[in-house]
Amino acid sequence: MKAKLFDKAGKEKGTVDLPKNFATKIREDILSKVFETQKGLYTQAYGAMEGAGAQYSASGISKKKRHDWKATYGKGISRVPRKIMSRHGASFNWIGATIASTRGGRRPHAPRSKKNLIKKVNKKELLLAFNSALAGTVDAKSLGKKYGKKVESGFVFNDAILKVKTKDFITVMKKVFGDAFYTVLKNKQIRAGIGKMRGRKYKSNAGLLFVLGNKESMNRKGIEVVNVNDLTIKDLSPNGEPGRLVCYTEKAIKDIGERFK
Repeated sequence: MKAKLFDKAGKEKGTVDLPKNFATKIREDILSKVFETQKGLYTQAYGAMEGAGAQYSASGISKKKRHDWKATYGKGISRVPRKIMSRHGASFNWIGATIASTRGGRRPHAPRSKKNLIKKVNKKELLLAFNSALAGTVDAKSLGKKYGKKVESGFVFNDAILKVKTKDFITVMKKVFGDAFYTVLKNKQIRAGIGKMRGRKYKSNAGLLFVLGNKESMNRKGIEVVNVNDLTIKDLSPNGEPGRLVCYTEKAIKDIGERFK
Protein backbone atom coordinates (compact mmCIF):
# COMPACT_ATOMS: atom_id res chain seq x y z
CA MET A 1 0.00 0.00 0.00
CA LYS A 2 1.25 3.47 -0.88
CA ALA A 3 0.51 6.94 0.50
CA LYS A 4 1.01 10.40 -0.96
CA LEU A 5 4.16 12.27 0.07
CA PHE A 6 3.99 16.06 0.49
CA ASP A 7 6.59 18.74 1.16
CA LYS A 8 6.26 21.66 3.59
CA ALA A 9 4.40 23.72 0.97
CA GLY A 10 1.73 21.05 0.42
CA LYS A 11 3.01 20.00 -3.01
CA GLU A 12 2.85 16.31 -3.86
CA LYS A 13 6.37 14.91 -4.29
CA GLY A 14 5.61 11.24 -4.87
CA THR A 15 4.50 8.22 -2.87
CA VAL A 16 5.71 6.30 0.18
CA ASP A 17 5.40 2.57 0.86
CA LEU A 18 3.37 2.01 4.03
CA PRO A 19 4.08 -0.88 6.41
CA LYS A 20 1.91 -3.98 6.11
CA ASN A 21 0.03 -2.85 9.24
CA PHE A 22 -1.98 -0.41 7.10
CA ALA A 23 -3.15 -3.23 4.81
CA THR A 24 -4.57 -5.33 7.67
CA LYS A 25 -8.20 -6.42 7.46
CA ILE A 26 -10.13 -4.15 9.80
CA ARG A 27 -11.70 -6.02 12.73
CA GLU A 28 -14.19 -3.58 14.20
CA ASP A 29 -15.24 -6.07 16.89
CA ILE A 30 -11.69 -6.53 18.21
CA LEU A 31 -10.99 -2.79 18.01
CA SER A 32 -14.13 -1.95 19.99
CA LYS A 33 -13.39 -4.67 22.57
CA VAL A 34 -9.84 -3.45 23.24
CA PHE A 35 -10.97 0.19 23.31
CA GLU A 36 -13.56 -0.58 26.01
CA THR A 37 -11.05 -2.70 27.96
CA GLN A 38 -8.45 0.08 28.01
CA LYS A 39 -10.83 2.73 29.34
CA GLY A 40 -9.55 1.99 32.83
CA LEU A 41 -6.10 3.27 31.83
CA TYR A 42 -7.48 6.78 31.36
CA THR A 43 -10.03 6.80 34.19
CA GLN A 44 -9.24 9.03 37.13
CA ALA A 45 -9.19 7.11 40.41
CA TYR A 46 -11.99 8.09 42.75
CA GLY A 47 -13.30 6.92 46.09
CA ALA A 48 -14.09 7.90 49.64
CA MET A 49 -11.42 9.69 51.64
CA GLU A 50 -9.78 7.53 54.27
CA GLY A 51 -11.46 8.16 57.61
CA ALA A 52 -14.47 9.93 56.07
CA GLY A 53 -17.45 9.99 58.42
CA ALA A 54 -15.32 9.32 61.51
CA GLN A 55 -13.40 12.58 61.95
CA TYR A 56 -14.67 13.30 65.45
CA SER A 57 -14.72 11.65 68.86
CA ALA A 58 -17.74 9.37 69.25
CA SER A 59 -18.08 7.34 72.41
CA GLY A 60 -18.78 4.09 70.63
CA ILE A 61 -21.62 1.71 71.38
CA SER A 62 -23.72 2.89 74.29
CA LYS A 63 -23.52 1.08 77.60
CA LYS A 64 -26.64 -0.16 79.35
CA LYS A 65 -24.99 -0.62 82.76
CA ARG A 66 -26.78 0.84 85.79
CA HIS A 67 -25.28 3.74 87.77
CA ASP A 68 -22.37 4.11 85.34
CA TRP A 69 -20.99 7.35 83.95
CA LYS A 70 -22.29 8.03 80.41
CA ALA A 71 -24.47 4.90 80.53
CA THR A 72 -27.78 4.96 78.64
CA TYR A 73 -29.71 2.70 81.02
CA GLY A 74 -33.29 3.92 81.29
CA LYS A 75 -32.80 6.61 78.66
CA GLY A 76 -34.84 4.83 76.01
CA ILE A 77 -32.20 5.16 73.26
CA SER A 78 -30.59 2.54 71.06
CA ARG A 79 -26.99 1.33 71.10
CA VAL A 80 -25.80 3.66 68.33
CA PRO A 81 -22.34 5.31 68.41
CA ARG A 82 -22.91 8.86 69.61
CA LYS A 83 -21.02 12.09 70.05
CA ILE A 84 -21.74 14.47 72.91
CA MET A 85 -22.82 17.96 71.87
CA SER A 86 -23.45 19.30 75.39
CA ARG A 87 -24.22 18.11 78.92
CA HIS A 88 -25.80 19.25 82.15
CA GLY A 89 -24.49 17.25 85.05
CA ALA A 90 -25.09 13.61 84.17
CA SER A 91 -27.56 14.46 81.40
CA PHE A 92 -25.96 14.34 77.96
CA ASN A 93 -27.11 15.71 74.62
CA TRP A 94 -26.12 12.84 72.36
CA ILE A 95 -26.25 12.78 68.54
CA GLY A 96 -25.79 9.59 66.54
CA ALA A 97 -22.54 9.47 64.57
CA THR A 98 -20.18 7.33 62.48
CA ILE A 99 -22.61 4.72 61.13
CA ALA A 100 -24.29 5.10 57.73
CA SER A 101 -27.78 5.82 59.07
CA THR A 102 -26.64 8.95 60.93
CA ARG A 103 -26.09 12.51 59.74
CA GLY A 104 -22.49 12.93 58.56
CA GLY A 105 -21.77 9.23 58.99
CA ARG A 106 -19.65 7.12 56.68
CA ARG A 107 -21.11 5.89 53.41
CA PRO A 108 -21.89 2.17 53.25
CA HIS A 109 -19.93 0.30 50.57
CA ALA A 110 -18.20 3.46 49.33
CA PRO A 111 -16.01 3.18 46.19
CA ARG A 112 -12.36 2.55 46.96
CA SER A 113 -9.72 4.68 45.29
CA LYS A 114 -7.25 1.78 45.40
CA LYS A 115 -9.44 -0.40 43.22
CA ASN A 116 -7.60 -1.73 40.16
CA LEU A 117 -9.45 -0.53 37.04
CA ILE A 118 -6.89 -1.88 34.55
CA LYS A 119 -7.85 -5.02 32.65
CA LYS A 120 -5.50 -7.27 30.72
CA VAL A 121 -5.61 -7.62 26.94
CA ASN A 122 -4.25 -10.50 24.89
CA LYS A 123 -1.14 -9.52 22.92
CA LYS A 124 -2.52 -10.79 19.62
CA GLU A 125 -5.80 -8.94 20.13
CA LEU A 126 -3.95 -5.76 21.08
CA LEU A 127 -1.79 -5.91 17.93
CA LEU A 128 -4.82 -6.68 15.77
CA ALA A 129 -6.68 -3.71 17.30
CA PHE A 130 -3.71 -1.38 16.64
CA ASN A 131 -3.42 -2.59 13.06
CA SER A 132 -7.17 -2.13 12.53
CA ALA A 133 -6.97 1.40 13.91
CA LEU A 134 -3.98 2.21 11.66
CA ALA A 135 -5.72 0.72 8.62
CA GLY A 136 -8.80 2.82 9.43
CA THR A 137 -6.80 6.02 8.92
CA VAL A 138 -6.28 5.20 5.22
CA ASP A 139 -9.43 3.16 4.50
CA ALA A 140 -11.87 5.17 2.37
CA LYS A 141 -14.89 3.15 3.52
CA SER A 142 -14.18 3.69 7.23
CA LEU A 143 -13.47 7.40 6.73
CA GLY A 144 -16.64 7.86 4.67
CA LYS A 145 -18.71 6.16 7.36
CA LYS A 146 -17.12 8.29 10.08
CA TYR A 147 -17.40 11.71 8.45
CA GLY A 148 -20.45 11.14 6.25
CA LYS A 149 -18.69 12.10 3.02
CA LYS A 150 -15.71 11.11 0.90
CA VAL A 151 -12.54 12.03 2.79
CA GLU A 152 -8.86 11.26 2.19
CA SER A 153 -6.38 10.71 5.01
CA GLY A 154 -3.05 9.04 5.79
CA PHE A 155 -0.88 11.68 4.10
CA VAL A 156 2.88 11.60 4.69
CA PHE A 157 5.04 14.74 5.03
CA ASN A 158 8.79 15.18 5.05
CA ASP A 159 10.44 16.49 8.22
CA ALA A 160 10.51 20.09 6.92
CA ILE A 161 6.85 20.43 7.97
CA LEU A 162 7.95 20.36 11.63
CA LYS A 163 9.61 23.78 11.41
CA VAL A 164 6.80 25.56 9.57
CA LYS A 165 4.92 28.33 11.40
CA THR A 166 1.38 27.55 12.51
CA LYS A 167 -0.15 30.06 10.07
CA ASP A 168 1.67 28.43 7.13
CA PHE A 169 0.86 24.97 8.50
CA ILE A 170 -2.87 25.72 8.41
CA THR A 171 -2.52 26.96 4.82
CA VAL A 172 -0.85 23.66 3.88
CA MET A 173 -3.64 21.66 5.54
CA LYS A 174 -6.26 23.65 3.60
CA LYS A 175 -4.43 22.84 0.39
CA VAL A 176 -4.04 19.13 1.15
CA PHE A 177 -7.48 18.34 2.64
CA GLY A 178 -9.57 20.72 0.53
CA ASP A 179 -13.29 20.59 1.44
CA ALA A 180 -12.59 18.35 4.45
CA PHE A 181 -10.54 21.07 6.19
CA TYR A 182 -13.47 21.98 8.47
CA THR A 183 -12.87 18.70 10.34
CA VAL A 184 -9.09 19.20 10.63
CA LEU A 185 -9.03 21.82 13.40
CA LYS A 186 -10.60 21.18 16.79
CA ASN A 187 -13.92 22.99 17.15
CA LYS A 188 -15.12 23.52 20.73
CA GLN A 189 -18.72 24.63 21.20
CA ILE A 190 -21.43 24.78 23.85
CA ARG A 191 -23.68 21.73 23.96
CA ALA A 192 -27.26 22.31 22.86
CA GLY A 193 -29.15 20.17 25.37
CA ILE A 194 -29.57 19.96 29.12
CA GLY A 195 -26.23 18.15 29.38
CA LYS A 196 -24.51 21.51 29.87
CA MET A 197 -26.06 21.58 33.36
CA ARG A 198 -24.62 18.13 34.14
CA GLY A 199 -20.89 18.73 33.76
CA ARG A 200 -20.87 18.41 29.97
CA LYS A 201 -21.17 22.06 28.93
CA TYR A 202 -18.71 21.88 26.04
CA LYS A 203 -18.21 19.35 23.27
CA SER A 204 -15.47 19.13 20.67
CA ASN A 205 -14.60 17.14 17.58
CA ALA A 206 -11.45 15.01 17.54
CA GLY A 207 -9.69 17.06 14.84
CA LEU A 208 -6.52 16.05 13.03
CA LEU A 209 -3.93 13.72 14.54
CA PHE A 210 -0.33 14.30 13.45
CA VAL A 211 1.97 11.35 14.21
CA LEU A 212 5.70 12.08 14.59
CA GLY A 213 8.76 9.89 14.82
CA ASN A 214 10.10 9.04 18.26
CA LYS A 215 12.84 11.70 18.17
CA GLU A 216 10.80 14.38 16.42
CA SER A 217 8.86 17.22 18.05
CA MET A 218 6.32 19.78 16.90
CA ASN A 219 4.19 22.29 18.79
CA ARG A 220 0.86 22.97 17.08
CA LYS A 221 -2.31 24.62 18.33
CA GLY A 222 -5.67 23.26 17.16
CA ILE A 223 -4.55 19.71 16.35
CA GLU A 224 -3.33 16.69 18.31
CA VAL A 225 0.36 15.73 18.06
CA VAL A 226 1.76 12.41 19.30
CA ASN A 227 4.96 10.40 18.91
CA VAL A 228 4.90 6.78 17.76
CA ASN A 229 6.02 5.42 21.14
CA ASP A 230 3.12 7.25 22.82
CA LEU A 231 0.57 6.26 20.19
CA THR A 232 -2.53 4.53 21.60
CA ILE A 233 -5.75 3.08 20.23
CA LYS A 234 -7.60 6.00 21.83
CA ASP A 235 -5.57 8.38 19.63
CA LEU A 236 -6.24 6.52 16.38
CA SER A 237 -9.94 5.84 17.08
CA PRO A 238 -11.27 8.17 19.80
CA ASN A 239 -14.65 6.40 20.04
CA GLY A 240 -13.54 2.82 19.32
CA GLU A 241 -14.50 2.94 15.64
CA PRO A 242 -11.98 2.87 12.74
CA GLY A 243 -11.46 6.07 10.80
CA ARG A 244 -9.76 9.35 11.75
CA LEU A 245 -7.95 12.09 9.85
CA VAL A 246 -4.28 11.35 10.46
CA CYS A 247 -1.04 12.61 8.93
CA TYR A 248 2.41 11.08 9.39
CA THR A 249 6.02 12.07 8.95
CA GLU A 250 8.39 9.83 6.99
CA LYS A 251 10.22 8.96 10.21
CA ALA A 252 6.93 8.05 11.90
CA ILE A 253 6.10 5.57 9.12
CA LYS A 254 9.45 3.81 9.69
CA ASP A 255 8.96 3.75 13.48
CA ILE A 256 5.44 2.35 13.13
CA GLY A 257 6.79 -0.54 11.03
CA GLU A 258 9.33 -1.32 13.75
CA ARG A 259 6.97 -0.99 16.72
CA PHE A 260 3.97 -2.95 15.41
CA LYS A 261 5.71 -6.01 13.99
